[in-house]
Amino acid sequence: MLKRLRENKSAQGTLLALPTTIWMFILLILPLLLTLVISFGKRSPDGEVIFTFSLDNYIRLLGFSSDCAGGQASCFDPLYMQILGRSLMLAFNTTVIVIAMAYPLAYFIARADPKRRNTFLFMVLIPLWTNFVIRVYAWMMLLRKEGAINLIIGTVAHWLGINFVPLELLYTPGAVLVGMVYEFLPFMILPIFTSLEKIENSLYEAAADLGASPFKTFLRVTLPLSMPGVVAGTILVFIPVMGTFIVSDILGGRQYILVGNLIQRQFLDARDPAFGSAASLILMVMTLIVTYFYTRKFGFGEEIVAA
Repeated sequence: MLKRLRENKSAQGTLLALPTTIWMFILLILPLLLTLVISFGKRSPDGEVIFTFSLDNYIRLLGFSSDCAGGQASCFDPLYMQILGRSLMLAFNTTVIVIAMAYPLAYFIARADPKRRNTFLFMVLIPLWTNFVIRVYAWMMLLRKEGAINLIIGTVAHWLGINFVPLELLYTPGAVLVGMVYEFLPFMILPIFTSLEKIENSLYEAAADLGASPFKTFLRVTLPLSMPGVVAGTILVFIPVMGTFIVSDILGGRQYILVGNLIQRQFLDARDPAFGSAASLILMVMTLIVTYFYTRKFGFGEEIVAA
């Protein structure tokens, strides 16, 4: 039997993949199926799940309800749609800003002397050594009225003879955006750096020999060959930002509600797991749709060569 197994490559592959397949089924597929079943249920008065088949949770997420005040047959409340749209816009803005900041730095590190390259990468990874929540609280200390940012601006304004009123930086959408960009910047730098590092110097030399300017070389050589890193980084940033709630809770002061906050509060505060499960699945579907069209346009890790 062992001899047959050694000769059967397909059976070897199946055997090697079996532990991971079982692990994924138990920890990913089964919880997703359970979430799907719960999403069609209802909340009992004591916060338990009544297992039934109802689309009320999804209808409610879309803003419709059949039991509005005033005896109306139906009404429309865009609250949850606004939360979904706000989360999508924040994820988009965060991803764009992170790409704009990460690409030049990744390019600088990739083109640096090999002896210094590891030092630069080490500096990029240092923030990841501390806890995610601690890093967010650090920004809270920086952005508050008595924080370092207002202190620096106030000192400069005092030197210039300008009357300075401390800025309201904390508990604002801008604070949430800053926190998201800071938290996920390394996850964009590393994939882009990996793609840029693989580009051979001979390609740049060939472009220069053919008379291409540095800008044209970047557009026709560097950018296309680094797109796999940009795509991978985008996925690593966009998807977590869509679902995270810690940053918006701390830096937004529980006033800037995202879909992640909505899901968390449904499970922990409102004790409505059915509605929270429906919101979780809507978030997953939205993320999959955006990721699908993005990767369909730009590829999914394969190298793109400019025409």
